[in-house]
Amino acid sequence: MPVVREFRLPDLGEGLTGAEVVRWMVEVGEVIAVDQPVVEVETAKAVVEVPCPYGGVVTARYGAEGEEIAVGAPLVTVAVASAGGGAEDTASSSSASAASSAEVERPLVGYGVAESRGARRRRVGAAAAPASAPAPAPVAVAAPVAPAEPLAPVAPAAPVVVPVISPLVRRLAREQGVDLTALTGSGPDGLIMRADVERAVAAKVAAPAPAAPVAVAQDGVVPLRGLRKAVAEKLSRSHREIPAATCWVDADATELMALRRQLNATPGPKVSVLALLARICTVALARFPELNSSVTEDGSGIVRHSAVHLGFAAQGERGLVVPVVRDAQDRSTEQLGEELGRLTESARSGSLTPAELTGGTFTLNNYGVFGVDGSTPILNHPEAAMLGVGRIVAKPWVHGGELAVREVTQLSFTFDHRVCDGGTAGGFLRFVADCVEQPGMLLRQL
Repeated sequence: MPVVREFRLPDLGEGLTGAEVVRWMVEVGEVIAVDQPVVEVETAKAVVEVPCPYGGVVTARYGAEGEEIAVGAPLVTVAVASAGGGAEDTASSSSASAASSAEVERPLVGYGVAESRGARRRRVGAAAAPASAPAPAPVAVAAPVAPAEPLAPVAPAAPVVVPVISPLVRRLAREQGVDLTALTGSGPDGLIMRADVERAVAAKVAAPAPAAPVAVAQDGVVPLRGLRKAVAEKLSRSHREIPAATCWVDADATELMALRRQLNATPGPKVSVLALLARICTVALARFPELNSSVTEDGSGIVRHSAVHLGFAAQGERGLVVPVVRDAQDRSTEQLGEELGRLTESARSGSLTPAELTGGTFTLNNYGVFGVDGSTPILNHPEAAMLGVGRIVAKPWVHGGELAVREVTQLSFTFDHRVCDGGTAGGFLRFVADCVEQPGMLLRQL
């Protein structure tokens, strides 16, 4: 007789307590293999596929698309073929219950404690039927989607194949009411891209709507979910708990831009302005180490971080995220540029992992890419400081005692007033400004 095993949402790491169902990848009654992805979920950190450690027939799914599931709550139940009967079945059932309970504590594949894929296959395979055995006997579907009759061992109807890879494109189509099966993709091999969905939405908006009775418009409520909810909670906590202050200064970046052009004129990877600013930050933090810190949870002490894990603001499909460059102080300017470029591309494609979005100790915020000069950002809790850089633009400037047109930027520095006073913050910002204006100063620090 088959043994029904329950697979629960595993620990996704980084203290996450739940995830939102983006789409189901299996149907009730479908036969699945060990470690086959069964559902795609969105956490506050990333969109991930969750593999099931059991092979057999899916007898139930829990949670609709768009619904949030708590860690440890049931995801699916799977009927796994038993190798024996009688007393052995009873023993198998007991083992299945124990395995199901243990499964709640086991982290998702790729997170937490590493577990060999082969070892897990052997553990599940011990209860599975041999390859030559007949298909598992039909079992009743568990609540809440139990059918009136036992499942018949028939193959499910062939699904309509929609050439869409990105779950974000699927979500956009679902939210905007776009039928993906009616679209022709503009990507390779007819792949449906985000732009295809946006064109369909624009066409719907442009189409004349049928006459309708005059009605009073009502305000809509957009629920806070996933990344947006996590950002809202984190910023609210930062604003509530951290006594932040901001100071700023204008800096002549003409020499810094000239240095960048000189570096990029030689063979090798191109050096971005962000990479140069990242290098300046690591040098400045070595000079002012108290700013590479955070206040303890209970507010009783200050943690001084020995390594600079440099976060930087990046705009991606899921919104504004802060990827982290690990051990930035040990990387050359060229290496910083390569890692910043890699993480930026991952942010744009929505493929950043939870580990790449956590653990920062200091944040660099280049809001100049939005065409603005200044900002007073909220600190990235629990970090103690953030450097902001505005756009670099030609302005009249007194240089060498004469009025000239120079490339000028505004630097702003927001800091936790609990970790230092204004003198330390002002000294850090002045040192950064001096390095921007005279980048040769960095040679003294390297």
